[in-house]
Amino acid sequence: MGLNTFELIYNVVKGIPKGRVMTYGQVAALAGNPRWARVVGYALHVNPEPGVIPCHRVVDRNGRVAPGFAFGGTDAQRMLLEGEGVAFLENGLVDMENYCVRL
Repeated sequence: MGLNTFELIYNVVKGIPKGRVMTYGQVAALAGNPRWARVVGYALHVNPEPGVIPCHRVVDRNGRVAPGFAFGGTDAQRMLLEGEGVAFLENGLVDMENYCVRL
């Protein structure tokens, strides 16, 4: 029996190392379809295991955190990332040059 789309996405997100981020598009591509970026957002919004599936490590392609982060809002996502050592630029975006996983 194969995994469903959300399970594929969750498996990718579980593999993001602490202190690093990936974009929705990167997660989508690794899950099997580069066009699933919005689906990644939907899946993470209903994350069944927030402590196990580190959805806070997924940001948009510019390094912006989710304005509607499902587990405490934007500030919570930023605080979780900063707690892992992820740095933000003066404009409020994640320093993608240094913290985004390279594929």
